[in-house]
Amino acid sequence: QVQLVESGGGLVQPGGSLRLSCIASGSIFSINAMGWYRQAPGRERELVARTTSLGSTNYADSVKGRFTISRDGSRNTAALQMTSLKPEDTAVYYCNAQVRDYISLRTGDYWGQGTQVTVSS
Repeated sequence: QVQLVESGGGLVQPGGSLRLSCIASGSIFSINAMGWYRQAPGRERELVARTTSLGSTNYADSVKGRFTISRDGSRNTAALQMTSLKPEDTAVYYCNAQVRDYISLRTGDYWGQGTQVTVSS
């Protein structure tokens, strides 16, 4: 089994910054990609940022220039640095990882439990 644990959410004023962290653990053979998604009330879950083991990175248009995703492959961690936060960034943020399990050697998608980010004055 693979577990993802996020941390770093909270309440921040517009224009402020937050850093989210995600740690993957368990029966990990390799991680193909890690990313962050978010879901606001009444809306579908959407991709925020994603990075692959080959080094490619993509961002939602709404966060380009404000958010930066990083990953430490040796530690199976990923982070999302969020700056210039806006009220519309308010959502539950989920860490996602595409993991090859060393027991089954199958690749699957895994999700964290989510962390709340609220941007409000």
